[in-house]
Amino acid sequence: MHRGMTPSMAAGQANFLLALLLSLTSSALSQDDFYSFTVKDIKGKTVPLDKYRGKVSLVVNVASECGYTDAHYRELVRLQDHLAGTKHFNVLAFPCNQFGGQEPMGNAAIHHFAKSMYKANFPMFSKIDVVGREAHPVFKYLEESVQAPPTWNFWKYLVNPKGKVITAWPPHNAVVDIWPQVEAAVNRARWDNGQRSTEL
Repeated sequence: MHRGMTPSMAAGQANFLLALLLSLTSSALSQDDFYSFTVKDIKGKTVPLDKYRGKVSLVVNVASECGYTDAHYRELVRLQDHLAGTKHFNVLAFPCNQFGGQEPMGNAAIHHFAKSMYKANFPMFSKIDVVGREAHPVFKYLEESVQAPPTWNFWKYLVNPKGKVITAWPPHNAVVDIWPQVEAAVNRARWDNGQRSTEL
């Protein structure tokens, strides 16, 4: 304790330093929810994720040259097709080159690849880092919410209509395997929004 400082002053200073440390280590979680972030789309346009609020989102870090690429892109397109009509769902794809250097292309080439090879029908965003010091805040939020940082391409984070992360799956969980949980989340969203039609 500094000379002249009372015990209560020292305790107050310690509490302040602790609060400061916590705020720095959990900066991503200081955001209210997933939909409070702003990102850039695949063409470089700034997009507030708030435009997707009220919908279930399946957020995926994609890559073009991964062993998981073909199956995941095909199934993500099929899932988007199946659920788009509900108006309560979107796949949101974020290209990343951090795992095996398997997304070496620029944004325009990535977009062309996804459209020409798979007819990608979901929103795609600019290539980002998803782990490490340069990780985009949106992925820091996802990771910290469920304590599940991506360790390879095609991690999948399920986000509810209020922007809270429900769960996450690694790439060895195929899209077809998680389909029931995604449908269940969409059915909840439809029900909460007054859409009382039969389940999917």
